[in-house]
Amino acid sequence: MITVVGAGTGAPLPEDVAAGAELVVGGRRHLDAVRLPPGARTVVLGALAPALDTVAEYVAEERPVTVLASGDPGFFGIVRALAERFGPERLDVRPGVSSVAAAFARVGLPWDDAVVASAHGRDLGTAVHLCRAHPKVAVLTGPGAGPAELGAALGSDGRVFVVASALGSAEERVERVTPAEAAVRDWGSAVSVVLCLDEARALGPVRTVAGPRPGPAGWALDEDAFAHRDSMITKFEVRALALARLGPRPGDLVWDVGAGSGSVGVECARLGAAVTAVEKTSDGVGRIRANAAAHGVDVRVVHGAAPAVLSGLDEEPDAVFVGGGGRELPAIVAACARRARRAVVVAMAALDRVPAARRALLDAGLDCDGVLLQSSRLAPLPGDVTRLAASNPVFLLWGVRPHGRTEGVAP
Repeated sequence: MITVVGAGTGAPLPEDVAAGAELVVGGRRHLDAVRLPPGARTVVLGALAPALDTVAEYVAEERPVTVLASGDPGFFGIVRALAERFGPERLDVRPGVSSVAAAFARVGLPWDDAVVASAHGRDLGTAVHLCRAHPKVAVLTGPGAGPAELGAALGSDGRVFVVASALGSAEERVERVTPAEAAVRDWGSAVSVVLCLDEARALGPVRTVAGPRPGPAGWALDEDAFAHRDSMITKFEVRALALARLGPRPGDLVWDVGAGSGSVGVECARLGAAVTAVEKTSDGVGRIRANAAAHGVDVRVVHGAAPAVLSGLDEEPDAVFVGGGGRELPAIVAACARRARRAVVVAMAALDRVPAARRALLDAGLDCDGVLLQSSRLAPLPGDVTRLAASNPVFLLWGVRPHGRTEGVAP
């Protein structure tokens, strides 16, 4: 068996935790904290692969191994790598209190409704997008992905950070700062976890399912679910297919360009994505914000005309929806297609705009497809009878970046 012991925050490892082991693997501070059996070999955890190879030698000879880890080793920890390599049936896991649980305990908040993201050795962008889209997020940090980098990426968005450092030790610190304050601090290497909180919504309703709030029961909402001007809104039939092609999900960033009422962006946010809506009219900006608030989601609104305003958006989107555009549409589609990581969806009422928009998608290296959507809705007539009322046809094009190809994405 491989015994995996978590050093929980606030609870030191028992000195005899490695008793009987012939190989003890762990961080230097964990190895220094326990009594090593006479003759036991030790491996200081650094690079994981060599340590696993050494464990494999002892497992092959059925010699006992103890692995010391931080917190709960089954939560973004070494249990995954050990189970994949040796099988879960060989593991005897004894978890401690994770840094996430300890951090929420320090601030007196439940965390069954929190989103937890690891930025340790991973793309920080996913954690940033989750922090923008959800009211309660815990981010496990790493080199180059700590409170300063997270704060710089989030900027001023009304969130507060709780930065928990050296949890469970004599040097423990739990500090409450704004993202802007976090961005200009040198936090060192002792940070355990960062909580990103929308304090007004930090105490959510009682839940029966842990994790982020469940996705919506439906999407492609009726037009009357949104404030809009003179029926200038993406109709629900078009929105349904656009959402299917955009594929918004937690951790994604979606741009809604030429957002109008923001119906597409709001629906993407309801599905868990972070959303930036770009709108050139001031009254449109107000409607987008009102619609986002009405549906209980966060949508960042940028007031400006595309394509020029897009150069001021620092983060690359996973998917982009383009509505409207007029004569600038080809340039807007081209700018979005250069930067989208996964997909661009374009809705057009005018036949004349289709060839240039399609060419812009293809020139950016995206695989392009599309349809003409023409629907007829049931409409009542006098005498308790029903007719079909035709809606205006809409062209929907989508470009999808081929799997594994990223040369079209702007740096």
